[in-house]
Amino acid sequence: MSDGRNKANGATLRSKSGASAKNRGSAGKHGLGGRDHSTAKRSDRTGGSRVAPSSLAGVPVQVGQRIESGIVGLTHDGEGVGRVEGYTLFVRGALPGEQVRAEVLSIGKSFGRARMTELLDRGTGGRVEPPCPIHDTCGGCQLQHLDYQEQLKWKRQHVVDNLRRIGKLEVAGEGGGQAWRRVEQSVDGRSGDDAASPKQNSSGGHSAVIVHPTIGMDEPWRYRNKAQVPIGHGEGGLIGGFYEMGSHDIVEMDSCLIQQEENEETVRAVKEAARMLDVPAYNRATGRGLLRHVVVRHARTTGQRMVVLVTNGYDIPHAQELVELIRERVPGIASICQNIQTAETSVVFGDETRTLWGEDVIYDEIDGIQFAISPRSFFQVNPEQTVRLYGKAVEYATLTGGETVIDAYCGIGTISLFLARHADRVFGVEIVPEAIEDARRNAAINGMNNVEFEVGASEVVMPRWQAAGITPDVIVVDPPRKGCDPALITTMLELKPTRIVYVSCNPSTLARDLRLLEDGGYRTMEVQPVDMFPHTGHIEAVVSLYWIIN
Repeated sequence: MSDGRNKANGATLRSKSGASAKNRGSAGKHGLGGRDHSTAKRSDRTGGSRVAPSSLAGVPVQVGQRIESGIVGLTHDGEGVGRVEGYTLFVRGALPGEQVRAEVLSIGKSFGRARMTELLDRGTGGRVEPPCPIHDTCGGCQLQHLDYQEQLKWKRQHVVDNLRRIGKLEVAGEGGGQAWRRVEQSVDGRSGDDAASPKQNSSGGHSAVIVHPTIGMDEPWRYRNKAQVPIGHGEGGLIGGFYEMGSHDIVEMDSCLIQQEENEETVRAVKEAARMLDVPAYNRATGRGLLRHVVVRHARTTGQRMVVLVTNGYDIPHAQELVELIRERVPGIASICQNIQTAETSVVFGDETRTLWGEDVIYDEIDGIQFAISPRSFFQVNPEQTVRLYGKAVEYATLTGGETVIDAYCGIGTISLFLARHADRVFGVEIVPEAIEDARRNAAINGMNNVEFEVGASEVVMPRWQAAGITPDVIVVDPPRKGCDPALITTMLELKPTRIVYVSCNPSTLARDLRLLEDGGYRTMEVQPVDMFPHTGHIEAVVSLYWIIN
């Protein structure tokens, strides 16, 4: 999934302490915690901001106006949805069922944005006190103020709403899951001959899709095994922590309650070492300076740690001394790398990475499978929930040991190796060459000889495999947030595998793609939301689809 976000040419840099609460705080996606919410500010290429209107004809509110509103919903970014004279306002910090007073921040023809200034009535919205002391400032955790069980309910409902609104799919009520499971078993040949067809229910219409309750975590804190920390200048020199909500302003922070403590320790050590050696921090406004990001990984099963210094150029002053200081201060350090990113962009990594000390990779394990993780590898940041997510994908693939499976968007082969334990053959395809190198290495270190990987676009490689006699029984897709490439949807419809398993990180593009697959002859059977990123608006889901023979 891409780390690219909107570009902002200037950044105001501030220092702010973030005391560690007993759980976890948050940060922008490029920081210690979740993601970068940089879409609120719009800048042109010369650094000048476009002036937003303070009033619009036909819009009943003005920028700066104080309003009162009831909150009727929640957006995918965790903003409350309020209405004033029929006009929609997205209210940061508000929850459904509440009555709030808010200040209007921006307006457009269709909707505006506001900031809650006073909670007038709590209603039954499930509000809790956020344990993070900087929750209101940080751009990482949008939902800390919502009870965790309510978060799980909202995430399921968000999936349901997208399936209905965008996918035009009928979604069953809470009590329909058992009947739909019986249909799935009949398609798989594991139930009686008199079971219903997946194409029609007993009344002759299409069976409704079952969306199961969201699978959450018993302890939804300290789960992230990777931190991406933007670096900049503050009043006291080099700072690093997170992007403030809605901007590229960097706020100094050393603690984050959804981040593993080992990563916090590593980030602090790297910042201290860089300050001691006067390593110049990158300045977004001028494009000068060197250190742009510090990226750290922690492998929980092996204890190994990796540091990646993302720099605006090749030469690091006092590079050897910097490496030695990091080694002295970071227990378990196994790899120190440099990535060169000289482009004027918010994308963290550039194309070139080199190892300054130690190994090129660190090793971690998920559900008994070992993985070699390189600096730019896409590796799920929540190991506990990854087992549940990929386990559900394997379950929906309904493998008996004789199937041929294609894993599109295979990355470093994580899902491929989960599948390979239950299938006859697995073929993975990924457009990033470095990821395929990692995937092949991962298959080798696990002794899995029934899986092959190839570099290329799925929609190009898969027809070539078919021409070579490789006919998939199951195709698994795990695309980025933009969803499947339209050409891949077309290719899957041409190949007609019996089953498709769709792993999604974006309910709206998931619903769009399911509509295309349904129109092409598939039926969406079950959807299992999985909470990979507690306290954020992100939602993952695994979907089971079957080919329907007319």
